[in-house]
Amino acid sequence: YGFLSENPEFADLCEKNNIIFIGPTPKILSGLGNKISAKEVADQAGVNTIPSVKVNDKNKNNIHNEVDKVGYPVIVKASWGGGGRGMRVVRSSDDLLEQIELAQSESKKAFGKDEVFIEKFLEDAAHIEVQILGDKHGNIVHLFERDCSLQRRHQKIIERAPAHFLKEISRESICGSAVKIAKYVNYCGAGTVEFLYDKKK
Repeated sequence: YGFLSENPEFADLCEKNNIIFIGPTPKILSGLGNKISAKEVADQAGVNTIPSVKVNDKNKNNIHNEVDKVGYPVIVKASWGGGGRGMRVVRSSDDLLEQIELAQSESKKAFGKDEVFIEKFLEDAAHIEVQILGDKHGNIVHLFERDCSLQRRHQKIIERAPAHFLKEISRESICGSAVKIAKYVNYCGAGTVEFLYDKKK
């Protein structure tokens, strides 16, 4: 139900109360429901990720140096949840700290957690999602991709399938990467793996 579908604590409570949760296990949600740990899982599975910087109390003093290495523009993102909340595009170092604080505040209100990270912002990227299904026997398949690029304030408005602009080689790579990530965590249930596809490449 809403953002609870991505909440590992909710999935765990369902399990403890003998309620069948139609989705990933609490363990998988803990690894993939959080965007920071999901990027780490993708890296470990051998799938390329966008350069990013974690935001924590230890690096706030030198956060500008770390973000300079990624290069502006960047986007501050809430680690938990979705729906465009806790997201801020930053085009200059002058605005960085203020936008981090705004994103943290919005994330705290929406998801109960203020954890955010910073990622390179791709200006002309397509938002591609791949639907996956996994069973308890280790079988994992993808149901191809959909284009979720039509958005307002980082919130999807329309999802179209298939993504008509993708070349077949890109489609195979994206869908194959989704399955690769799912197999790495022994995914079970129905879920979505999200990708940003740089149209300029």
